Amino acid sequence: MSTLKIHTIETAPEKSKPLLEGSLKAYGMVPGLHGVLASSPETFEAYQKLHELFSNSSFTAEELTVVWQAINVEHECHYCVPAHTAIAIMMKVDSTISDALRNETKLPTEKLEVLRDTALSIVRTRGNISDEELQRFYNVGYGQQQVLEIILGLAQKTISNYTNHIAQTPVDAPFKPFAWSKATV
Repeated sequence: MSTLKIHTIETAPEKSKPLLEGSLKAYGMVPGLHGVLASSPETFEAYQKLHELFSNSSFTAEELTVVWQAINVEHECHYCVPAHTAIAIMMKVDSTISDALRNETKLPTEKLEVLRDTALSIVRTRGNISDEELQRFYNVGYGQQQVLEIILGLAQKTISNYTNHIAQTPVDAPFKPFAWSKATV
């Protein structure tokens, strides 16, 4: 059992209170992950900034979802997979994409499949992706910018996935309908 506290606006360190207030304003609630991250205002701020930067990268909503969920599933994050399923719905990403990512089945296009394969290769090889894999990525229309943006998304997901593992963050009520575990795939 984790000993990491899930803060509210009232219990959070002073430097985290404005960040939690921002979460409440943006989401109508304070997500459990944000409550945990509030213990370290610097980590919480870094997570939020990485999320903002990755969300504003060159990737489409579908591509953002592929990178986020491929990493969430690979890291077996019990919290982020359902959260990003809900986020994908809000972003109007086709449910066949979310289902394929959650179930580790074929994506609807070769370009999205190559994006998932590349993101997973970067995770699994700790960035030591082969020239052949990189060329395959380039051959479907991506470039150096998108390689670096996958790394940006990975930085964000490393913070959230690892935090949720250590904290055993309970899945928030709005995400519970999308509960997921590797064992159910």
